[in-house]
Amino acid sequence: MTEKQKTITLAFTGASGAPYGLRLLECLLAADYQVYLLISSAARVVLATEQRLKLPANPQAAQSTLVNYLGCSAEKLVVCGKDDWFSPVASGSAAPKQMVVCPCSAGSVAAIAHGMSDNLIERAADVVLKERGQLILVVRETPFSTLHLENMHKLSQLGVTIMPAAPGFYHQPQRIEDLVDFMVARILDHLGVEQGLVPRWGYDNRSRDEHV
Repeated sequence: MTEKQKTITLAFTGASGAPYGLRLLECLLAADYQVYLLISSAARVVLATEQRLKLPANPQAAQSTLVNYLGCSAEKLVVCGKDDWFSPVASGSAAPKQMVVCPCSAGSVAAIAHGMSDNLIERAADVVLKERGQLILVVRETPFSTLHLENMHKLSQLGVTIMPAAPGFYHQPQRIEDLVDFMVARILDHLGVEQGLVPRWGYDNRSRDEHV
């Protein structure tokens, strides 16, 4: 994979599930991806509520806060403002071909499904769609209304991967972090990023007879 290919857009929206987004960000940076991170105003509220992580509205200050929080290098992380229309992710000629919205609110699903493009997250998703790239939405809502399902169905028909934040239990999780890693592992698999967060089904040296 070339350096140009190892770029990705990651967006945090206002759905519950901040640990998923932060862990995914950590793993992408560890895999040496250039990450363009988009954070909605509601996402900052969720991060403060669920992770006690207070991100400043200023993109540069938010980047510094995240670097300190994750203990990662600032070299590969670019935090974009919600109205930064000059960001590479806003243009089909420069945007990464892969994008993940994690967590993804039902409101963001609706806006993306209808091509609203009222903020940079929606525009970036619209760009990935029009450029026939890979868009993954990690939707966190329950129950789903008929409107939610219709919007997700529409996006699925356009090639979007709808991946609800619904971790499995067959790997016998012992901690909340194990459940988070399950979902992040599935996302990384779909992105084609090597990961060893969770043992793969059938490859953990257990006898198949144990599952019968």
